[in-house]
Amino acid sequence: MRNGREAAEMKYDLICIGTALVDSIIRGLNPEPVSASGFVAASCSLNAGGEAVNVSTAAARLGLKTAIACALGPDAAGSLVKDELRRAGVDTSLAVQSPQTPVTTILVNADGSRKSITNEAHRYNFHPEKAAVADARAVLLGSLFRTPFDDPEIVRGVLETAKRAGQVTFADTKLPNFRKMQAADLAASFPLIDWITPNEDEARFFSGKEDPEAMADVFLGYGVKHVIIKMGSGGCLMKDAEGTCILPGYRVQAVDTTGAGDNFAAGFIAELLRGKPATEALRFANACGAISTTAVGAAGALKDRQQVLAWMEGNTIPDLRRGSF
Repeated sequence: MRNGREAAEMKYDLICIGTALVDSIIRGLNPEPVSASGFVAASCSLNAGGEAVNVSTAAARLGLKTAIACALGPDAAGSLVKDELRRAGVDTSLAVQSPQTPVTTILVNADGSRKSITNEAHRYNFHPEKAAVADARAVLLGSLFRTPFDDPEIVRGVLETAKRAGQVTFADTKLPNFRKMQAADLAASFPLIDWITPNEDEARFFSGKEDPEAMADVFLGYGVKHVIIKMGSGGCLMKDAEGTCILPGYRVQAVDTTGAGDNFAAGFIAELLRGKPATEALRFANACGAISTTAVGAAGALKDRQQVLAWMEGNTIPDLRRGSF
């Protein structure tokens, strides 16, 4: 899959745009206090996070020339994020300075599921449509419906810039937090998106449907070219004008599901840009998402492409349940 100049001549394979933050992850919180104001948890850790950070880190580890366009504050949290990105090989030259780097507190349950706490710092809205995104094969808009992509004009501006450059456009979604939004608010931008990858809860919210295929139909009706519904341990559903396929997930003992969908997205994009068929890219993406749940934090488990391929050899999943591409 190539666009514009030959891939070898492009400065980047992928530019990830979105919020950068620090995840303060608390696992195994005991709800019974040990003192008047004290609680005990199994573990606490600080990890670079935010979808753009998670996807760019994983994509770089999988061998893509990757850059990130984000906002980071002149604080310890910002330094933590930037150091993690640079260690992974992500180009941070497109990052801009913001007043403060957001910190999210994530409470992880014994089964790996989680709840998160955000704050006002997450509302800072930089203007990524002004970023130099032309010299890349593809662009990812991290977290549609969350800052900075809770502004329809910003969303459309980024996508129009990407399409003028001949880029493949990927977008993930999040449930709105500080601004009430529905799918219709981004109706003008959906036809500019090649691939959208909501999880099942997000797709249900934005589509008003219960069946994953019906959820995908709503996004296709808005003009998105290809839809992937991520269903956690249930695998994923992919649908476009050519048909539908459902790919089961790998079975794994999850430690922390933080960033699993982001690792999935990175794996899918990496293989698709390598020219792999979409179904092969989905299998690889499922493996990336599964591997990521075996350690704390979004970037704790995934190492490189060879690790994923070796892991896939020892962990099989059933064939497609329906359809083919």
